[in-house]
Amino acid sequence: MPRRAPAKRAIKQDRAVKTRQDILNSAITLFARRGILATTMAELARAIHMTPGALYWHFPTKEDLLLAAIEELHQRFVKSFEPMLTEMMKWPAFKQLEAFCHHTGQYLQDHREHGIFYGMVGAEAAENTEDVASALRDALAVYVAAIEQIVRYGQEKTKEFRTDVDARTMANAIIFSDIGLVSQHNLFRETLSYAPIVQSLHTVLLKGILK
Repeated sequence: MPRRAPAKRAIKQDRAVKTRQDILNSAITLFARRGILATTMAELARAIHMTPGALYWHFPTKEDLLLAAIEELHQRFVKSFEPMLTEMMKWPAFKQLEAFCHHTGQYLQDHREHGIFYGMVGAEAAENTEDVASALRDALAVYVAAIEQIVRYGQEKTKEFRTDVDARTMANAIIFSDIGLVSQHNLFRETLSYAPIVQSLHTVLLKGILK
């Protein structure tokens, strides 16, 4: 059964477009900090200095807002790869995988709320909100498929990677490790630096798949 798409208003005025973007930015931050159940639409309306009625005009339900936030974060992450995609296609598999991991680590370092949102909302949605959980799974499946394709390329074409490693399992391990790491680092951010930890993780994962 296909998941429900978020309800959308037909927005034409620049001001309304900006308002919608402001709502999404605030929602992403609040949901990352407090999760689904603890974040209310009234609280969000106060955070962006608008009436609850105005917020409900843009997003009729909290689920619509969550679905739109997931779509927004997904598009941002995918778009961040565009400048390097053409060049990446020319590289050997290991260099492609290394570049993917480096870019993802840097992106999550610069946009910490992205990974925390995925971790926090995903944990709650899996038990409470199937449409939101399904939207998250769909977004994550895109990232997993991209890594899986690189791993298979390295196994079958360039022969750089071990063939006793399942490509899809490896892809899931990389994506979920990155999300888990940024969420865990949020707890220790006052005493631990993010970059050395993610570099250590990627070194182990990447070196482990080489023949």
